[in-house]
Amino acid sequence: MENVVLCGCNSYVQKYYLNPDFEILPSVIKDELKIMCVLFTEEIGGILTLEFDEEKHLFLRSFSEENDFSYDEIGAALKAKKMKEEKKELLGKIELFYQLRDKVKDLPY
Repeated sequence: MENVVLCGCNSYVQKYYLNPDFEILPSVIKDELKIMCVLFTEEIGGILTLEFDEEKHLFLRSFSEENDFSYDEIGAALKAKKMKEEKKELLGKIELFYQLRDKVKDLPY
């Protein structure tokens, strides 16, 4: 099973992406995700994605294109760790939403 991408930002093409499956999220959360991703890639460069793994846990993945010597791999790891700490509550709620969304669909209305 492949990871499910929640959102991502690419500094090379200056684009932000939100998976259409998550359009149901409130605008405030979508805006916060966009701000987080854009600020990260503006500072660090490269590409940042927020993804769900097979166990439905949310994680940040930062990487660069081949031969991008300006990409700061150590800075990316430190920035991702700081972001996870600062946005722990928000990211935790998004993860819980993802874990429970299939169960909610099965509820009788």
